[in-house]
Amino acid sequence: MNNIIKASFLLALGLLISCGGKEEKQKEKIQIGQKTNVETKKETPVSNEVPASKRITLENKGVGKITSLTLDATIDNAMVERGAALFKTNCTACHKTTKRFIGPNPTGILERRSPEWIMNMILDPKLMTEEDQCAKDLLVEFNGAAMANQNLTEQQARDILEYFRTLK
Repeated sequence: MNNIIKASFLLALGLLISCGGKEEKQKEKIQIGQKTNVETKKETPVSNEVPASKRITLENKGVGKITSLTLDATIDNAMVERGAALFKTNCTACHKTTKRFIGPNPTGILERRSPEWIMNMILDPKLMTEEDQCAKDLLVEFNGAAMANQNLTEQQARDILEYFRTLK
């Protein structure tokens, strides 16, 4: 029993570390015989644009192998139970269902994103943040904290999606 607790703690710690961002420091350029130039970060102007986490992009299916997905009218409770357990094990180090955390809150996600987009993001977050504009914008909004690839199967991702359907 004690080994199970230790293993669970190490798994949770590993997930927390994998969700961390990377901080870059400013560098100085020094040239002999000339003034020292310091690179400065240009501030982006404040805009009234809707943040990516609140933006509605239901027509976007994302980038990846999931191109079409039809959800049943009724929620499959067995899938919800499996999805909730997977979410608790793999995702809660960075995502909370009650508030913004390291990553976005998944509550109401199906009102903002298509099921295909969600599945593609779960299955291959690296590809999505490289090629999908909404995923890129989320990465910026959440301070470069890239989502870790949990190497889930399509069925596991589908179970998590079914769990997300219950979060309103």
